[in-house]
Amino acid sequence: MLILGIDTSGKTASSAVYDSEQKVFLSEASIYTRLTHSQIIISLCNDVLKRAEKNISDIDIIAVANGPGSYTGLRIGISSVKAMSFVSGAKVCGISTLESLAYNNIAFQGIICSVIKARENLVYASAYCPNSKGVLHNIIDEQIMPSDDLIHFINTQEMPVLLCGDGAEDLYNQKYSKSKLNVNLAPPHTRLQNACGICLASLYHNPVTPEDLSVSYMQKVKAEKDLEKHK
Repeated sequence: MLILGIDTSGKTASSAVYDSEQKVFLSEASIYTRLTHSQIIISLCNDVLKRAEKNISDIDIIAVANGPGSYTGLRIGISSVKAMSFVSGAKVCGISTLESLAYNNIAFQGIICSVIKARENLVYASAYCPNSKGVLHNIIDEQIMPSDDLIHFINTQEMPVLLCGDGAEDLYNQKYSKSKLNVNLAPPHTRLQNACGICLASLYHNPVTPEDLSVSYMQKVKAEKDLEKHK
C-alpha cells in the first residue's frame, strides 16, 4: 500500500511517500517557510511523487494533519487532500498533529510528550508510550491545557520523557535544561511536524471518503471568539 502524507499544520510544509509493504519511505521533503502553504504544498507533493517515481493515481491513501495547529494551514492541507482524492480516487485519512509528532519519535524508550503552542499559558498536548511493536499507547488524551498542568504531569513520571512539537523547546529551556529529571528535548530533525509521522500514524487509522474529512481545531477559531464578545 502506498501512502502520501501531508502536513501543513505549522510553519513546516512537508510531504512523504511511504510503501507500507516494504516499510520504507520512497521520498520525503520538508520546508520551513514563511510562505503560505497554498503556494507550495501541491508542488511539494508533485516533487516527492516524481522522486519516488510514482503518480498520484498510484497512491492508495492520502493522509493529512487535521489538527491542532495553524487554522489557515490546516484548512489548506485538508482542501488540497480533498482535491487530490477526487482526482485520484484515493481514500483519505485525517491524523492528529500531536499523534504524528509522537510517531516521528517512535524509537524513544519512554513517554513521548507532544506540545504545540496555543495562546498565553495554554498548550495543545498529549502523551504517548510506544509498545514493543512500535505502536503508540495514549497516556494523556489530546487536549488544550495550562502549561502548568502539563509540567505537573511530566514531573510525576518515573519513565524518561521526550518533548517534541513547536512548544517543546520553550518548555524544556524554562523547566528542564538544568533539571535532574530525565526529561529530554527531541532533536531538530524530529522535533517539528513532518509528513513521515503522518504516514506512520495512518497505518493505525481507518481511511474515509473526502466528504468525511474535517479539521479538528480543539478550540474555537478567532471569528467565533469575536462573535461571542459582541453578543
